[in-house]
Amino acid sequence: MRRRLHIRPQRVLKHLFLILVSFLSAFPFYWMLSSATNDTADIILGRVLPGRHLLVNWANLVSAGKIGTAFFNSVRNAVVLTALSLFISSMAGYGFVIFRDKWKNKVMGVLMLSMMIPPAATLIPMFRMFSQLGLINTLAGFMLPSIATVFLIFMFRQATQSFPYEIVQAARIDGLGEFNIFLRMFMPIMRPTYAAAAIVTFMNAWNSYLWPLVILQSPDQLTLPIYAGSFRGGYVLDYGLIMLVVTISTIPMLVIFFALQRSFVVGILGSVK
Repeated sequence: MRRRLHIRPQRVLKHLFLILVSFLSAFPFYWMLSSATNDTADIILGRVLPGRHLLVNWANLVSAGKIGTAFFNSVRNAVVLTALSLFISSMAGYGFVIFRDKWKNKVMGVLMLSMMIPPAATLIPMFRMFSQLGLINTLAGFMLPSIATVFLIFMFRQATQSFPYEIVQAARIDGLGEFNIFLRMFMPIMRPTYAAAAIVTFMNAWNSYLWPLVILQSPDQLTLPIYAGSFRGGYVLDYGLIMLVVTISTIPMLVIFFALQRSFVVGILGSVK
C-alpha cells in the first residue's frame, strides 16, 4: 500500500516564511551586484536584471583614480585594528575573570554604562584631543578609539568564564608566567571566540565611516567607505559607479566571513554561556 503524504499546514507556512525572509535578506545583495552592471538611468528606472555597463563603470572608476589607495588603506586599517583589538580586548576579558579583585565587577559595570554614551557625543572632544596630540591623518588616530571596545571585552569575559581555572593553577605551579599562560593555553583554546570576534571587529573597522571621515583628512588616507561617499557630491550621481565601489568593498568582508563561519557560531555561543 502506498503511504499517504500528510502535509501539515504549519510546516508549509513555516517554510514559506523562511523562503520569504531569505529572499528579503538576499535581494539587497543581488540588487547591489545587478546595479554595478547597469547605468544610472536603468537604476533610476528600477531595473533589476544585470546590464551591460560593467566595463563602462569600471573604466569610469579607474579614470576617477584613488581606488587602489582607498582599498589598500581599508585593508591595512581593518587588519591592524582587528589584530590589536583582539589581543588587547582578550587580555582584558581574561584578566576580569582569572585575577581576583573585589573591584573588577564594579569596573565592568562602569564600562557597560559607557556603552550608553552615543559615539557622536564624543566626536568633538576626541577630535580636539587627537588634534592636540598630533594624531590627525595617522593610523594611530584611526585605531585608538576602537582598539579596546567594551563589547569585545564583555564577549571575551563571558567566554573566559568557561575556561578551566585548574589549567591556570597547574601552569602557575609549574612556573609558567601569566603572559605565557595567556599565549600558550588561553588563546589556542579560545580560537572559536577569536574567530567570532575577528568577524565583528573586521566588519566594524571596514565599514567605519564617521570617525575616519573626521580624523583622516588627507586624500592619501581615504578609505573605501569615504571614497564611495565622495561620488555623492554634485548635481548628477553615477549610481552604477557607486554600486561598483560598494561591491568591491563587500568582497573582503565576504572572504573573512566564509573563512571563519565554522567557528563563528561556536564562538558566539561560547561567549554567552
